Amino acid sequence: MVRVTIDSIKVSLISHHRVVVLREMEAERYLPIWIGPFEADAITTKLQGVEVPRPLTHDLLKSVIQEMGAAVSYVLISDLQDETFYGRIILELNSQLFEIDSRPSDALALAVRTNAPVYVEDSVMQKASIEPILGEEILTPEEEDKLSIFREFVDTLDIDNLSQEEEEKD
Repeated sequence: MVRVTIDSIKVSLISHHRVVVLREMEAERYLPIWIGPFEADAITTKLQGVEVPRPLTHDLLKSVIQEMGAAVSYVLISDLQDETFYGRIILELNSQLFEIDSRPSDALALAVRTNAPVYVEDSVMQKASIEPILGEEILTPEEEDKLSIFREFVDTLDIDNLSQEEEEKD
């Protein structure tokens, strides 16, 4: 298993989906996983320390687990089949481990609430991770110059407030 951390959550410009990017802790590999907007908000809300007036679903799940006397030992991105990621929540109760099937996004939302470590199976990292290309020039200086206007535009976007603006429109 490979230990990872949540590096970022990106917004798709062509759909309502988000991408959570997991970063390997011991190397420069990244694992992007498409997730829904509600799960992205649940993860982001906790990571940014935003207080909500009432418990969200993942807060409720955390409370139920604690009230039962269990603890989240870790979460695992366990498999990748037909472009679908699978997750597991590993609970510890009375010195026994229990594996609960989960969507990766829900497992991650629970992990950030319980400070549980996040792991990815080696086979999943081998299939789907990406590594940055270091020391190689991808674009020529002329191509960089042509793209600079787009980069300036993207840098001015306020993506953090995007979901709030969408809610205000509704």
